[in-house]
Amino acid sequence: MAENRRARFEYFIDDVYEAGIMLTGTEVKSLRFGEGSIAEAYAEVAKGEVWLVNSNVPEFSHGNRFNHVPKRPRKLLLKEREIAKLHGAVERKGMTLVPLSIYFNGRGRAKVELALARGKNAADKRNTIKERDWKREQSRIMRDHG
Repeated sequence: MAENRRARFEYFIDDVYEAGIMLTGTEVKSLRFGEGSIAEAYAEVAKGEVWLVNSNVPEFSHGNRFNHVPKRPRKLLLKEREIAKLHGAVERKGMTLVPLSIYFNGRGRAKVELALARGKNAADKRNTIKERDWKREQSRIMRDHG
């Protein structure tokens, strides 16, 4: 439904967690229509809970006065053990919680793929670009001569 494509370029992804997300009815409908953005979103641990901050789920077009606020913080559903692990990594190691995607699982529940990540510096980003270009060139050579 929504994907953060920039996250893999901006961060080194260490661990990936699947978390449930608490949504209202109109938010679910809006996401099912393929609307929503997590490009500038991040997650934070506050008071033993994990919150998805700055994600944008636009108002549902057919919603009435019960429509939702587009950029409200949304609670993520994780086990206490996972929350403690994430909190420790963020506090001690200076890591960041980055949402990679929002999707609906097989049972129709909205899920967030949440990554524990370390930021890249400019040199790391240049190396990533170099590797990506080389792989693209490599596949082009193999296709032409293979």
